[in-house]
Amino acid sequence: MINSFLNYTGSKYRILDQILPAFPDKCRTFIDLFGGSGVVTINYPHAQNYVFNDINKPLIDLFEYIQTNSPNNVELEIDSIIREFELTNTFKMGYTFYGASSKEGLANINRIGYSRLRNYYNSLIDTSQKPLYLYALILFAFNNQIRFNSHGDFNVPVGKRDFNKNMRTKLQNFSKAWQKISPQLKSEDFRNIKPSSGDLIYADPPYLITTAAYNENGGWTDKDDLELMQYLDKANQSGVAFILSNVFEHKGKRNQRLIDWASQYRVTDLSNSFNNSNYHTNRGKSREVMVTNQ
Repeated sequence: MINSFLNYTGSKYRILDQILPAFPDKCRTFIDLFGGSGVVTINYPHAQNYVFNDINKPLIDLFEYIQTNSPNNVELEIDSIIREFELTNTFKMGYTFYGASSKEGLANINRIGYSRLRNYYNSLIDTSQKPLYLYALILFAFNNQIRFNSHGDFNVPVGKRDFNKNMRTKLQNFSKAWQKISPQLKSEDFRNIKPSSGDLIYADPPYLITTAAYNENGGWTDKDDLELMQYLDKANQSGVAFILSNVFEHKGKRNQRLIDWASQYRVTDLSNSFNNSNYHTNRGKSREVMVTNQ
């Protein structure tokens, strides 16, 4: 399995072995409706064509940058930014060079340089450079998170890690595989994505009853949830296969309408992946599921 070059909230990497067996052996166009980390798209090699969609435009711009630049050049550009903003480079220098350790992390050392980099990114007018600087920010951000405030400014605090060997390896592996499938990139509302008979939709939307970072400000509403179900019903009637990831129950909440809707399709329970995400909880039952029309 190929992991994403991003540590994305809600990534399905750790449960791909449960999801991928439900996918057909072939399809005309694979549509990743809520693309996120890209791990599902990149690990499904059986489509003739790929559409990768996400409403987060800076994220799609970053994927386009990765798709059109060699990973070696990306590494060189990031290393240049690291020097420019006087950030750590433990891949080349190690932790002891900075008087730090892996356990303590690098946040205190990088705090000033990271703040300068974040301010620079948020004031950057040259949009062609924004994806590169966004990637640099993500690499040094807390838990490599991607989050923007209501003004569109990146607002994640500094993290404990830098552009280390693990992140460089992820970039190399992901980038090479991504460029081979070369998806069509879109940043649109899911309602505007029009599938055709013979296509396969994978939908991993924000979960209505969780408080993940991508939904903490009500970015996904009850109306969105209902209209996604209607969208998938229409796709089903048009001969389009779909696979939906979602949760029926979480932290004492139930999405009863989703449960009722899914009863007309095939439902498979998934081993919970929340222990690797921001909304981990030891209180209350969580039931993560996959709904398919095949």
